[in-house]
Amino acid sequence: MQAIIMAAGKSTRTYPLTLTRPKPLLKIANKPILAHQLDALSGIVEEVIIVVGYMHELIRAAFGTDYRGIRIRYVEQKEQLGTGHAVLQCVDLVHEPFLVINGDDLYAPTDLARLAQQEQSALVKKVSDPRLYGIYEISKDGRVVRLVEKPKEIFSDLANVGAYHFLPKLFDVLGKTEPSERGEIEITSAIQALADSSVFRVVEMQDYWFPIGYPWHLLDANEYFLTAFLEQKIEGEVSPFAHLNGRVAVGEGTVIRSGVVIDGPVCIGKNCSIGPNCWLRPGTTIGNGCRVGQSVEIKNSILMDGSAVPHLSYVGDSVIGEHTNFGAGTITANVRHDGGTVRSMVKGEMIDSGRRKLGAIVGDNVHTGINTCIYPGRKLWPNTMTYPGECIRKDVMEIRRLPQT
Repeated sequence: MQAIIMAAGKSTRTYPLTLTRPKPLLKIANKPILAHQLDALSGIVEEVIIVVGYMHELIRAAFGTDYRGIRIRYVEQKEQLGTGHAVLQCVDLVHEPFLVINGDDLYAPTDLARLAQQEQSALVKKVSDPRLYGIYEISKDGRVVRLVEKPKEIFSDLANVGAYHFLPKLFDVLGKTEPSERGEIEITSAIQALADSSVFRVVEMQDYWFPIGYPWHLLDANEYFLTAFLEQKIEGEVSPFAHLNGRVAVGEGTVIRSGVVIDGPVCIGKNCSIGPNCWLRPGTTIGNGCRVGQSVEIKNSILMDGSAVPHLSYVGDSVIGEHTNFGAGTITANVRHDGGTVRSMVKGEMIDSGRRKLGAIVGDNVHTGINTCIYPGRKLWPNTMTYPGECIRKDVMEIRRLPQT
């Protein structure tokens, strides 16, 4: 069996993290989203066709032509003209029933296996607020009647999650599908055509699903994967005067120094320096080659490869990009004074994250000055900086210059 992964988009809603990488290479529990997807497809498909576009060379370099025995081929979607258009790029490579999944969603292997057993079907999940999704209306005998994107009238709680099982005849249907109101060829339009002319069914999810639409969704998925799947593994050097509690993974070449307290689940990559006298709290992932130093506290956060929080800082509910350095005393505030949910700027609009606790979203190669305070939900773009003692109330998007002294 084959599978198509749609991974061509620019992912502007996850800026600043995707200004320097495509979203499928964002890591959860120190593994790229795309690797989690390929793991979930292992044993179900023999070949995966990845539809690439934005920064496609980074995806090709990271995954090559084989992953755990799955053959990988790439098709470039030079213009992102919709999900249906993405699948159409694969018409010459697919000759059998095949799966299609979104390139930025995490699906359970068990659910994908059940989907693979039902031809002409879509994976669905019951949700509390169907207005945020495309939803299915199902007949009494289980056939799809209609699929409506973000409906004004709520007629079902079965949300479309972007995972499908098609026959090759889909390509003929897509070729006849008219563009949507936003000028794109949509898979959902083709599904409606298939439902009108034949039998199309749904497969209800029984396990996890994590759509990564905004940066803070990485924290949700990271916490879940650490809690559910992290294996206790100590491959580095741990001081006898450090305290590791719960499940903790420590990579090769990493040194855990005296006075360090780690409360799992916590995942630490290779060649890191941790401590002395710091506290890593549950839900934290530290990438490869990172440094966490004296009197630092990190809680429920992701620190990407090569970054440093050397001393006297607090990082809570935050995502920190690669090769970023926090000056001494940098604090990521993660709770509003009024106790409300944290909002964050996305494409010029303040979006409610739905989280009561959300810290900073920081891009690659950022440097903060000593005693920087960052308001909840604020973002720092790649290669930016803060001045000593600065309080960041708004996103920092422009590269600044140090004042002349």
